[in-house]
Amino acid sequence: MSQYYNPKRLRGLFAPNAKDPFKLSRSKIDLFIECPRCFYLDRKLGIGRPPGFPFSLNSAVDILLKKEFDLHRAKKEAHPLMKHYGIKAVPFDHPKMKEWRNPFQGIQFLHPETNLLIFGAIDDLWQDEKNRLIIVDYKSTSTSREITLDDEWKKSYKRQMEIYQWLFLQNGFDVSETGYFVYCNGNTDKSAFDGKLEFDVKILPYKGDVTWISKLIFDIKKCLSSSDIPCPNPNCDYCLYQKNVQDIEKQSKKC
Repeated sequence: MSQYYNPKRLRGLFAPNAKDPFKLSRSKIDLFIECPRCFYLDRKLGIGRPPGFPFSLNSAVDILLKKEFDLHRAKKEAHPLMKHYGIKAVPFDHPKMKEWRNPFQGIQFLHPETNLLIFGAIDDLWQDEKNRLIIVDYKSTSTSREITLDDEWKKSYKRQMEIYQWLFLQNGFDVSETGYFVYCNGNTDKSAFDGKLEFDVKILPYKGDVTWISKLIFDIKKCLSSSDIPCPNPNCDYCLYQKNVQDIEKQSKKC
């Protein structure tokens, strides 16, 4: 069996009659939005999608950005990038920052009506002049195009930020509607590599809307509580792959 993929999990699955809260990560909420069938197979039946390989370079950029902003957090001063973009805020210092960044803990909220424990791990928090928290997410890429938030696939980035905003609101924090993406773009416009990869760093503001989240949580609980597997999603590549394989297998005498 592949070391990267366990085709059947038996732990951490949803059980309709369980009394303990069921943990649901921000990424799994996005999976439900993308394809309820894949979500159901994953969270209730333990059959997850084959994982992609980790983007180690992206992770390295995240780590270095956190270290850099943490230096200014300790000094309670704005990062030069924040000053450059006219953002009147400083990195937020809180005893739970390490916990909120932990992918297995994150910022959490128990949704009482569904008994779903929603959680997500943030990249950073800033605090503005009105003492409101600003959700900050780090992104990295390498492209010659102008970086914007307009691409269709970046809707998931926006939802990610909105879920973080919602989680902090549910925890009683005053949260700004405007969050920021710190976007690092690898610069390939060089004559030689020289063992160095330089990045152009841009900060993109985004005004979030959290009003859709509560209803979605009820939809997720309804899906998980059902005994029926959702129908294949015609827009899901995984569902389409499964369908095509099944169609071919029906024509084969060996299967």
